[in-house]
Amino acid sequence: MEIVLYKLTIVLLFTGYLQGVAAQSLTRNTTGFHDGYYYSFWNDHSSGTASMTLEPKGRYTIQWTNIGNLTAGKGWRTGKEDRKITYKATFNGGSNGFLAVYGWTKDALIEYYVVENYGEWTPPGATELGTVDTDGGTYRIYKTLRINQPSIAGTATFYQYWSVRSTKRSRGTVTFANHVAAWRKYGMYLGHIWDYQIMETEGYKSSGYADVQLRTSATDETDK
Repeated sequence: MEIVLYKLTIVLLFTGYLQGVAAQSLTRNTTGFHDGYYYSFWNDHSSGTASMTLEPKGRYTIQWTNIGNLTAGKGWRTGKEDRKITYKATFNGGSNGFLAVYGWTKDALIEYYVVENYGEWTPPGATELGTVDTDGGTYRIYKTLRINQPSIAGTATFYQYWSVRSTKRSRGTVTFANHVAAWRKYGMYLGHIWDYQIMETEGYKSSGYADVQLRTSATDETDK
């Protein structure tokens, strides 16, 4: 009997290993790690509902309905200038949502976006500074100032840096270093301390859905 139970335990453990980490659903603001990837979920809870499900490895799904402001995704606890981020997604941003490489730096406090797909949207109040050609597309560059708004350092005033792809897509590779170099040409310098960097879904006063799969591993080795 003990031998049978021992063998059953081994089988269950092995089966669990093959299946990977269980999915996890989120509705409250939180950050952490799931199956080797960092994740972040933030909702201003001003209206509507939103739910994010952490799937195995670099995948997550998210849906939001009549949301105020939502940002969520999977990626890395510490950003890198030279990271290449490969992904594929099913994305419906509704009237005002987008899919982007997203993150923060400190010293200086900067919020940045490389927007791959979006609804009927451009950065509010922004003037186009120029463009950068990379990864098979042209991105428009913007800079915006946020005054006394939520940030990773609490309520603060900070700049946002944007690269917005002219031809929308939902799969591909983002060579982040090319955007950093282009921003520098316009005097847009990221901070010296890297905070998190994720493949994000964001919604603002809209409803939508996304299923996102990072194809770059948690250790930055491309999955074969």
